Amino acid sequence: MSDTAATQEAQTPQLSLQRVFLKDISYESPRAPMIFQEEWKPEVGLELNTKSRQVGENVYEVVLEITVTVKNNGETGYLVQVQQGGLFVISGLDEQQLHHALGAFCPATLFPYARENIDAMVVKGSFPAIMLAPINFDALYVESLQKQQGETAQ
Repeated sequence: MSDTAATQEAQTPQLSLQRVFLKDISYESPRAPMIFQEEWKPEVGLELNTKSRQVGENVYEVVLEITVTVKNNGETGYLVQVQQGGLFVISGLDEQQLHHALGAFCPATLFPYARENIDAMVVKGSFPAIMLAPINFDALYVESLQKQQGETAQ
């Protein structure tokens, strides 16, 4: 292989999912079984967070944290917390592209797995299924960058 071909191969961007794993999951229904006797008018709250770290050469762990709090008549019906993890092999990206991949692309890849785990826990808790709507992680990433830039400017 020529030096040019080797350089092009080394610079070719690569991003692949190696493993999806459940890092942590928690379910609470503090008012069960009394809540099942009440009229069900759920108020859904959703919190999202992501964390990433390098764990090897070109290997990154990304963890999508989701907390779903559902209240009924102002009181907690149930609370589900999931940390959905993934190992990604990423190479050939500049720093900005890597930051974007870790902050938007990887969490978007993990979201369907987290959503399925949340739904399974809720159904096992004897509540109606909750299917979280798709999330635009690119828009959240851009919003986060703009917020950081605004704080830096101040």
